[in-house]
Amino acid sequence: MSADERELRRLLEFAVEIARGAGEITLRHFREGVVAETKADKSFVTVADREAERFMRRRIEEVYPSDGVVGEEEGEREGTSGRRWILDPIDGTYSFVHGVPLYGVLVGLEIGDEPSVGVINCAALGEMVYAARGLGCFRNDGEPARVSRTDALEEALLLGTDFRAFGQYGFGEAESRLWESVRMTRTWGDCYGYLLVATGRAELMIDPVMNVWDCAALLPVMEEAGGTFTDLRGRRTIHGGNSIATNGYLFERVMEIFSARRPAE
Repeated sequence: MSADERELRRLLEFAVEIARGAGEITLRHFREGVVAETKADKSFVTVADREAERFMRRRIEEVYPSDGVVGEEEGEREGTSGRRWILDPIDGTYSFVHGVPLYGVLVGLEIGDEPSVGVINCAALGEMVYAARGLGCFRNDGEPARVSRTDALEEALLLGTDFRAFGQYGFGEAESRLWESVRMTRTWGDCYGYLLVATGRAELMIDPVMNVWDCAALLPVMEEAGGTFTDLRGRRTIHGGNSIATNGYLFERVMEIFSARRPAE
């Protein structure tokens, strides 16, 4: 193993450590009557979000003080190392405040603007997937995580956080065609849906609205599991404002559906 690979493995181990610690913080508040505040964008935030993010930021500052950090709740601190940690302390806060365990902690790491490390920790379910560029994707205690080999859209399971929202952002026609083309749809949303695709239990997961902290962990996880992570125009990015994850085998077929009619640029 090269020095670069050893360093990347250390960074992955650290990302797993802080994601696990943040997940433990969320569990202390889960189903304990935590009060949710509504932010300007109408999303929820709780004391658990803030405590979990502060824990992760504190650990990053202790161990990698020259790295940049951006988080959903605490904003951005620039660094000088060429690395940037991208944090979402609770992805799926709506589920969290309603006592539904389909939420997770997301930890992503950019190295030179390339999404290189990702962790999804669904602490209330006891499930974690984690990956680093070129090192593979793993589940829980090191079991390899791989996408499914389903290559027929008619046999695919499609997941989404909120299918109703696609029409609001100009993707309603394409989403309807995709819905009609697959075998089954379920709303096992937020990061849990991507975890299911990365571990071969679903084939597709789509979201019409995504922020960088929603996406940063997902791209390396999906790619190292053998799948794809792009925006709805097929661009490999964490800055597209929306996203689709596929098992790879179905990517071209799905892009044909979404390219048939695009919303105005």
